[in-house]
Amino acid sequence: MAMNLSSGSRRGKRSRRGAMAEINVTPLVDVMLVLLIIFMVTVTLPAVGVPLELPESRANPVEETPQQVTISIDAAGTIYIEDAPVTPGGFADALAALDRGSDGKAPLIVLRGDKSLDYGRVMQVMGELGRAGFTSISLVTSGSVTAP
Repeated sequence: MAMNLSSGSRRGKRSRRGAMAEINVTPLVDVMLVLLIIFMVTVTLPAVGVPLELPESRANPVEETPQQVTISIDAAGTIYIEDAPVTPGGFADALAALDRGSDGKAPLIVLRGDKSLDYGRVMQVMGELGRAGFTSISLVTSGSVTAP
């Protein structure tokens, strides 16, 4: 015959556990870390890494879209599509190779140019964009407080 010695003395009494005085913070820390990672990933970062000194303007900001293509021109006049430099004379071919999506509509072009650039160089790039069928072009500037 088996005998349960541990509960023999409490026969007839209901065993009640005491209230837990500690808070388990592990789930809270896990949730906060996940939220921190989500926030860090979704924060708006500069679209491209080409370092430029942008001209100043008081223009209203334009919303970024996932389908936009960023073209940058640095102080030396080198053209970049996103982060990739374009070979001299190969800009028209690079524009022809851009993905126009399933509907065939040209994506929004975001043009970033260094403020020390010659106006003629920017117009050459914009002329090639228009010739390639890209008619929706936004010029990027840095924010300014004072009026020109």
